[in-house]
Order: sequence, then structure tokens, then C-alpha cells
Amino acid sequence: MSSLLGLGRADESVHVVGFATAFGLLGLARFLLPAADKHRTRLPFMYVLLAVLFGLLTLMLGNVDGLGRVAAFLYYFFLLAAAGRCLVLIGVDVVFGRRTHRAPPRIFRDVTQAIVYVIVVLLTLRAIGVEPGSLLTTSALLTAVVGLALQDTLGNMVSGLALQMQRPFEVGDWIQFDPDARQIGQVTEVNWRATTVRTNDLVEVIVPNALLAKTAIRNYSRPSSVLRRSVTVSGAYEVSPHRVHEAILTALTGTAGVLADPPPFIQTRNFADSGIEYAVHFFTNDFASRDRIEGQVRDRVWYALQRAGVAIPFPQRTVHMHAVSEESRGRSLERELARRDRVLRCVDFLDVLPPEAHRTLAAAATVHLYAPGEIIFEQGDAAGDLFIIDKGEVVVELPRERRSVPVARLGAGKFFGEMGLMTGEPRSATVRAETECELLVISHEAFHAALAANAGIIERISELLVARQAELEEVASSRRSEVAIEQDRSKRLISQIKDFFKL
Repeated sequence: MSSLLGLGRADESVHVVGFATAFGLLGLARFLLPAADKHRTRLPFMYVLLAVLFGLLTLMLGNVDGLGRVAAFLYYFFLLAAAGRCLVLIGVDVVFGRRTHRAPPRIFRDVTQAIVYVIVVLLTLRAIGVEPGSLLTTSALLTAVVGLALQDTLGNMVSGLALQMQRPFEVGDWIQFDPDARQIGQVTEVNWRATTVRTNDLVEVIVPNALLAKTAIRNYSRPSSVLRRSVTVSGAYEVSPHRVHEAILTALTGTAGVLADPPPFIQTRNFADSGIEYAVHFFTNDFASRDRIEGQVRDRVWYALQRAGVAIPFPQRTVHMHAVSEESRGRSLERELARRDRVLRCVDFLDVLPPEAHRTLAAAATVHLYAPGEIIFEQGDAAGDLFIIDKGEVVVELPRERRSVPVARLGAGKFFGEMGLMTGEPRSATVRAETECELLVISHEAFHAALAANAGIIERISELLVARQAELEEVASSRRSEVAIEQDRSKRLISQIKDFFKL
């Protein structure tokens, strides 16, 4: 046969133009699409092949028993569908994507493609001689019933399309769509009917798009991933807010997940019944780990307030009465003093002190607790205290190529900060707590009192300190020059100690 369904040669030229147009649009789409999206042209290519197949089948069958009419319908449908699919790829993926510099929303692409397919069906019906208007008129009742049944579905689809066009959130964003804080999750999928959100409990929540379109949405990932979090703590009325602020801000330094820029800050929030309420505000860019970060901040705050001697007040309903005699209290203080004295025996240069001065120094020492990872002091900080490790382990770090490199690890019985105690020199390294540490701290004032009463021991202490420094340093010179260097260093150290302690 030389025509489709009895059409003349003029109509055959129309079919040739139709095939040429379909192939031209297919080639243009494949050329314009990015390499990662070229696979999308497989479907229109299959449509063209099917159109060729059913076109040949139509030529063979003609109008026999209506099979030729069905074949013709499929021929026109696949030919027009190929062209329509290519137009959607060019218009949505290429033009829209390049103008907005982002991938088109999936629901927008799907709805556009569905509209094109509806138009293709109507054009196909008209091409085989069926008037679409008559079908719509005779099925008006059916259309109304179907429309009412799909009311919610169509509402979700339209709402999803509006959300995708406005883009209040994207896949990967953390959002809250309900006043309940448990309804906070990460968007994992947005389709034509609903949005899938995965909470911190790894539970998927399917939220209809119509509901999201009606409610207020909090997006914790916009306009940037940096956001502020807060925890609250109470302090005693006897302690000034300035002192509490300083202690807490020092504790936040180096806490994992807490950003240094923007810096954290403390707000004195309320004067409550039990104490003063403080809000600790800090910034983080890891919203997914917010619970863990807030827990670490609370831990650091506890350690910092404990070291600063700031009690965390709380309402008490139970009255505890203890009958403690002066004798038992004295025994308890004596045991604590003996324990501190044993810890001080780990410091070799303190052995030259008389027993009375040694015990006086033990009584004046204070106990400081540090959390794992907390900085005890940094390189360049003002010095004046000696630290003796009673429990735990610390790491000594030095800067190397814009990062800190561990150079030593000190455990129980070791001490550090002796040069700062004796001469006031700035800290030469950074010391960080590797584990939870309990340190015995000798202040400059306490040691000054011990030296003032025993000024003759300065030379002996300086000799021990010089020997200790010589063991820790790498000396490239020969032993002969080393002796001279140590003698000169001892004289300078004695002079520094006397100037520092004004002896």
C-alpha cells in the first residue's frame, strides 16, 4: 500500500516531515543535554522505533477489521509522544536548568510530561478522525466522579508543584513541620504526592504535600548550615555573673562541634528561686549532631564551674542532718592533707623544702578537674602555676605547619608548668587533657610564701630545674661547652627567680 488509511501522497509527505521532526528533536535533545542526562533520550528513541513499527503495520493491515485503525492510533501516538518527550527535555532540562542554574524539580518535570502526554492523546484521536470533544461530553458524569475521588490526590500534586517551584527546602535540608520537636528531620525525597522526612530516630515520616503547603516550615539548613543552639545552667547568687561567664567561655574553647566564629556568648537570663539562670549560646554547622554537641557543652560547663568553685544550685526537698565532731572533721582534713603531700613528693625540686614548708604548700594547693580534650593552657599564655597530675593523662603539643603536633604524654605522678611557676615566662607549649584529669595546682602566691621563708634554697631549686631542662632539650654542642652553658643558665635562672618573687 502506498498510503496510511487511504491518505494521498500529500499526506505521505506529512508523515515524512513528522519523522524528520521527531528525529531532529531527538538529535537536538541529545546534543544539548549534559553528559549525565543523555540517557533520558532513550525513551523518545524507543517511541520513534515503535512509531516506525506501527506505521509499517498500518500499511500492511489497512482498515481490515479495525486492526489498521488501532495500529494507526499507536503510530500517531508514538510519533507525537517522541516529539513531545524531546520538547520536554529541551524546555525543562536544558532551558529551565540553564537559566536557574539548578536541576529542575522532579515533580515539575513529571507534571509537564503528563500534560504533554494528554495533549498527544487528544491530537492522536483527532488524527484518526475521533473528535475529543464528543468523548468529553459523553463522559461528563464519569469525569466528575473521578475528579471528586482524586480531589486529595490532585491537591497534593498541586501543592507539591507549588513547593517545588518556591523551593522552601531541598533534599538534604533539615526541617520542622510541626510544633513538636520530635517532628524534625532531614528531607530525603519529594514526589508529586508527599515529602519523606527522616528523623534523628531514623524513622521515616511521610508528610502529604498539601499539609506542608498549609503549615509553617522551619528550615535549619537555610540560609546557611551555621545556626545557633542554646543550653541553660544555673549559678549561685554568691558568685558574680562576670566570673561565671569567664568560666563557661573558657570551657567552650575546643569543644567538638562548637564554632569559634561566630563566637559563643553567655546571657544572664533570669534571677530564679534557686539561683541565677544563664543561657549558653553557641554556633554549630552540624545540625544532625546537635544533641551530642549540646551534651558535650553541658559536660564542659560542669567541669568549668567545678574548677571555678561555682556551685550549680537546685531545689532541695530533703533535709540532711549530720552529727560531725571536730575530731572526725580534723581526721578527714588530715587525710586529705597527707594525700596532697604525697602527690607533691612527685616533684623532685620540691624535695629541698623543709617538711613544714612542704605541708604548708600542700595545704595551699587546689584541685582542678578537666574534661577529655579540654585545653589546660595554650602556648604563649601568661604563666604562674605548677600542675601535678594526680589522675589521668595530658598531651603536650607544639605548633607545626599550621597544626598542633603531640610531642609528649604525661600521666599520673608527672608535672608541668615549673618554669612558669619559677620565672613567670609565658607557656612554651600547649597542654591538653587526653582523659579526664585531676590536677593538683600550686599557685605563684602559695609558692612565694614558701620561698620567702626559705630563701636559701633558690640555688638548689635552680640547679634541679636546669638539670631537668637539659634532659628534655636536644643539645648539639659538645659536653665541654654544655657544662659552661648549664652554669650560665643556672646563674640567669637564679636571677630570674629572685626578680619574679621579689626576693
